Amino acid sequence: MTARLSTVQILLLCGYAAGMAAGQILFKLASLRLDADASWSERAASLLQNWLLLAALAIYLGLSILWVWILSFTPLSRAYLFVALSFAIVPVAGTLVFSEPMTPRLMIGIGLILCGLLFVAG
Repeated sequence: MTARLSTVQILLLCGYAAGMAAGQILFKLASLRLDADASWSERAASLLQNWLLLAALAIYLGLSILWVWILSFTPLSRAYLFVALSFAIVPVAGTLVFSEPMTPRLMIGIGLILCGLLFVAG
């Protein structure tokens, strides 16, 4: 394993982060289908039949396998930093998909995350 990440490693890690963000969006969509007035057991049963939740879980299973494969040729100390990219993608997606607020502080935080990743990957 070399100290510098290859283009393929960076692309795989970015894809992994995008997949993590997609899973989070699916989790949120699944949560919006829950009846807030239903009992705990009714909500649990509803979740087990919710295709959005099942899709998110399937994505996370696939991502877990991808992660182990990536770690077979990428140092954990470098690879794990790319998980932070999902912390930048999810709030932007939340704003676009769910009309959640994008505050200046959030934008600055996302910018700092991206600067840190560029510093590490560059």
